[in-house]
Amino acid sequence: MKLPAAIKRRGLFDRRHAGSDVAAGVTLGVVSIPDAMAAGVLAGVNPIFALYAVMLATPVGALFASSAFMSVQTTGAMSVLVADVPQVHQGENAAGALFMLTLLTGAIMLVAGLLKLGSYLRFVPNAVLAGFINGVAVLIILGQLGDLTGTSPEGYNRISQTWNLIGEWRDIDVPSLTVGLVTIILIVALDGTRLKSWGMVVALVVAALLVPLFDWETVALVNEIADIPDSLPLPALPAFSALPALILPAVSLAFVGLVQGAGISQSYTNPDGNYPSASGDFVGQGAANIAAGLFQGMPVGGSLSATALVRNAGAHSRFANIVAGITMALALLLLGDFVGRFAMPSLAGLLIVIGFRTLKPHQIDLVLRTGATQAVTLVTTFVFTLLMPLQYAVLLGIALSILLHVVRQSNRMTLKEWVFAPDRPLPREQDPPAELSAGQATVLTPYGSTLYATARLMEDQLPVVTETTARAVVILNLRQHEQLGSTFLGMLERYAESLRAHDSKLVLAEVGPHLYAQLVRTGRLQTLKPRNVFRYTDTVGASVIEALDAAQEWIEERSAEG
Repeated sequence: MKLPAAIKRRGLFDRRHAGSDVAAGVTLGVVSIPDAMAAGVLAGVNPIFALYAVMLATPVGALFASSAFMSVQTTGAMSVLVADVPQVHQGENAAGALFMLTLLTGAIMLVAGLLKLGSYLRFVPNAVLAGFINGVAVLIILGQLGDLTGTSPEGYNRISQTWNLIGEWRDIDVPSLTVGLVTIILIVALDGTRLKSWGMVVALVVAALLVPLFDWETVALVNEIADIPDSLPLPALPAFSALPALILPAVSLAFVGLVQGAGISQSYTNPDGNYPSASGDFVGQGAANIAAGLFQGMPVGGSLSATALVRNAGAHSRFANIVAGITMALALLLLGDFVGRFAMPSLAGLLIVIGFRTLKPHQIDLVLRTGATQAVTLVTTFVFTLLMPLQYAVLLGIALSILLHVVRQSNRMTLKEWVFAPDRPLPREQDPPAELSAGQATVLTPYGSTLYATARLMEDQLPVVTETTARAVVILNLRQHEQLGSTFLGMLERYAESLRAHDSKLVLAEVGPHLYAQLVRTGRLQTLKPRNVFRYTDTVGASVIEALDAAQEWIEERSAEG
């Protein structure tokens, strides 16, 4: 039986590798159960909402994403963001607010994908991402110390809670700490064995068996804080009344999820050998969140660790992620009661391991070595992430990076003189003269931005027009500039007037079509006179030579008249 052409094109199923896809999907599905529950605990919501989200989002994302292997699941960064949204933890309809948040996040992701905004992620500085991701890693670790030690430290943020925990170390519950440490040790120990992919599952099962074996009644279990039903989710009505307050958190969640997903798009090629479209992956993540929100799920995004797991387990098509969702559904139906017996300190230990694996010290070192601007951006974003709600930290980090970029660009303007010698085909570059000499043509080339703040910098570097200046021509080479700011245009107009007052003139060379249209639109073409504007050609510098010849001719004519 032949497969439909559409399925082949999408890489949905490869009959030759069906066995490998099933094995990879089952592996991912089983491993995703404790991972999703830990994400629910991290987000401070019922872990069942995380299980439902992953169970639905993984196959839906596989169907709609451009990437054939992207696993759309809960992620640590998005879970910490959810934990900082008060509406999903307070009130009678907190669960409905969570589902509304998931739907809204999905809608933003979907719109971003349909508008082809994937290419704009390249404008997000690596310094912001490094500061945010490493800050989130620290928050994940600190946020689990309470469950790990069987305590409930008080404080207005995770840092103050950790400080209070250290001061009240005598309240630590030894059995809870033992269960958590056993989990951590097993995960780390199994990481170098054939059971690497199943390490989290084995660790949680062993830790769960320790509690009844030693009759540790003080160790908290999942079913003590949340009901884990042995049934599939039904559609749930979101809390539309909470929508206005959830817009900002949803934007932040969408941004974090899309950035993480873009990392997957750049890391794994599709079966046809081509890299997936980031915008297409936006669509897949958006559809996955909408499906999760309709069926009682929390926000999800592209998971690099889950994608790496399913790929390394042998996945050859999208079918592996579909099998993972089916596996989770069957496990929930058959093993729901046992899942509820997982120990909370064990899940805390798992999250602490995830937190340490999320830390990127080499990334921090690279950014710090890059320059002062990047270092300030990284440190500020890192501090924002630790001390304030994450939805604000993300946006403030982006705003800071934009501000620092504008400041840096506004201070980048260098003016150079091009000197043409008769025996050399190419010009020699040097610093411009301090003053304009009479009867000479000077070719100047500006390098850098033409933002409003750089106009003053360039004005300070222009040769000064003195009382002895006469019959001088300044030729400005603008090939690198498609547009000029209004402040920049005003500065050029003042300089041109100063030259005219001393029987000299300003000439523009290498003017492109967009800049020429701007000069026409603003009336500056008539002010400068069309004969003093030379448009560029395919030959670099040709219009500069043409302007220089015309300038020499004009100087000779004016000198003869004088």
